[in-house]
Amino acid sequence: MTTTIDKQATQASWAKAIAKPATEFPLTQLSIVSGKIPANLKGSLYRNGPARLERGGMQVGHWFDGDGAILAVHFAEGQARATYRYVQTEGYLEEEKANKLIYGNYGMTATGSWWQRFGKTSKNVANISVLALPDKLLALWEGGLPHALDLETLETYGLENLEGLDHKRSYSAHPKRDPQTGEIFNFGVSYGKNATLNLYRSDRNGKLIKKNQANLQGLPMIHDFVLAGDYLIFCVPPLRMNPFPILLNLQSYSDSLAWKPQEGTEILVFDRHNLELVSRNIAEPWFQWHFGNGYSDRDGNLVFDLIRYSDFATNQFLKEVATGKIKTPAKGTLWQIRLNPQTGEFLETSQVLDRGSEFPIVASAQVGENSRYTYLSVHRSEDQQTELFDAIARYDYQTNTVTEADLGTNRYPMEPLFAPDPTNPNKGYIITVVFDGDRECSEVWIFDSDRLDAEPVCRLALPSVVPMGFHGTWRS
Repeated sequence: MTTTIDKQATQASWAKAIAKPATEFPLTQLSIVSGKIPANLKGSLYRNGPARLERGGMQVGHWFDGDGAILAVHFAEGQARATYRYVQTEGYLEEEKANKLIYGNYGMTATGSWWQRFGKTSKNVANISVLALPDKLLALWEGGLPHALDLETLETYGLENLEGLDHKRSYSAHPKRDPQTGEIFNFGVSYGKNATLNLYRSDRNGKLIKKNQANLQGLPMIHDFVLAGDYLIFCVPPLRMNPFPILLNLQSYSDSLAWKPQEGTEILVFDRHNLELVSRNIAEPWFQWHFGNGYSDRDGNLVFDLIRYSDFATNQFLKEVATGKIKTPAKGTLWQIRLNPQTGEFLETSQVLDRGSEFPIVASAQVGENSRYTYLSVHRSEDQQTELFDAIARYDYQTNTVTEADLGTNRYPMEPLFAPDPTNPNKGYIITVVFDGDRECSEVWIFDSDRLDAEPVCRLALPSVVPMGFHGTWRS
């Protein structure tokens, strides 16, 4: 459903970033607020997220429903240029022309009477993440094909089928890229009487070279997976969808999901080369949006980390973000799991960081391999569970210590991204986009990855506010 926006409601400082639709800007030379752009920082930062949460005075039903917009920041020769553009999806263009919300999505049904809603498909909002290929940028969403964009200008080319997917397939927003081969692994879920997990293996250019399928129990939701050595690991949470209200456009996808802890979390392990199922098992119930990294240890067992929630309250938290007022706390913490790939049996499960956190990432050169550091978004205080994240940190698995970047009061960073030093890919820079709620502006902050608790190496001013989003990538 959609709701009328309450302009008089008292909102948190971060809510100023999403209070009105974001403003695009063309390729613009960025001015330096402080510090200096590192001479060896060469490449492009891309970020994606919901940039428009209302149209015609009506608010979307969930943060996930906002139209996606991409920020690109190109670094070269000690300078930076940036552009910010909405992904020109068919649904975006139609609603732009009509100046009203028309389509349903993750947390809302289509507008109008039931007869007007009947048979209407959801809008591809292209708002979750990005994948940089050699010749194009893909704007990724959960429920359909990605959109292809120009790497420099972000001009939208249209839907991209990766030379092998039909228009009914989905391509997840969380692909994994092997740093050695360049191969890209991803998945999509299709629904029928039961759900089917579709597995994809592509070459470094994004072209599909292998596909496979596996049946799932009931109709669950899967958001992410992990690459660990020679394996792909999926943890399927005990969420089950009731399809009939969705088919009749009586209920949104989000509202149709029921938390059923008695089902447990299903663990699926696949061979990454042939995409064949190796093992499946049932573990205790939990929910996760995101995994950090995974690897194969010296005994041939798999180790992986994730942000774990005790239940699905996080979905209500994210729904409330779109209103600018969060009432539902939902704390996720960093966990590590060790399992036997041949049986799917858990050998060890432990919480490694008892602190509200999300968006774990590692250096791109270490994806699928043992990595010492995980970078993530955190709260400065444990009293802020009904706030967006206001700090970034690095967890050191070797010393079990946390190094935190304190950005100051009412500043809200996006997911930290790692930009490698060309001379040493295991070291480099952590880049994030920060919204300053006091000054109501957005900046790009660059940190030395080994000195996250020091002042940023450089701060760059953006021409307009870029709302907090979800995921991004660095392209060297």
